[in-house]
Amino acid sequence: MTAYTRPSSVPDAAVRTAKGLPVASTNDLKNGMVLDLDGQLWTVIWFQHHKPGKGNTVVRTKLKHVLSGKVVDRTFNSDTKVDTATVDRREMQYLYHDGDGYVFMDTSDYSQMVISEDTMGDAKNFLLENGTATVALHEGNPLFVDMPTSVELEVTYTEPGLQGDRSTGGTKPATVETGLQIQVPLFIVSGEKVKVDTRDGSYLGRV
Repeated sequence: MTAYTRPSSVPDAAVRTAKGLPVASTNDLKNGMVLDLDGQLWTVIWFQHHKPGKGNTVVRTKLKHVLSGKVVDRTFNSDTKVDTATVDRREMQYLYHDGDGYVFMDTSDYSQMVISEDTMGDAKNFLLENGTATVALHEGNPLFVDMPTSVELEVTYTEPGLQGDRSTGGTKPATVETGLQIQVPLFIVSGEKVKVDTRDGSYLGRV
């Protein structure tokens, strides 16, 4: 893949800095950093510095579009200057879901905001009313919702299993209280609380 080169019409680093726009080098990329590329916001989810046998070092990245969730591969020349977006991360409490979206309250000033289902993404599968999450904002607009790496959820329904069966590999579907369906060991029964990985929805253990 060819290295990404910023269009000449975009102001250079000195001009952007003079205007107060945050700028970073591709050598300083971090996971979770939000980049402003041609007016679109992208979150860095993976990066790697790579030096070909011949030629200059490049930085390979996987970027997730903040609004659509689309993931793309982009390659930058080493030490390329890119615009970054100022992201305000706030702890918020999830109150309830209405027809317009998910209503959150900022725990610092008690103000409320509605977050759309698209912006919620997979977080909606793990969040209970009155639970807390980190909401990332850009210019006052919600970008995405960050959950802890694991949550505790009650199994509301699963087929009766074998209490004594703890063999590895034996699993069955179970529905948890958010409505999400996960795979659990055969000995799990309805009413039990389990720990679930929010990154992939996998079962981590009994609570």
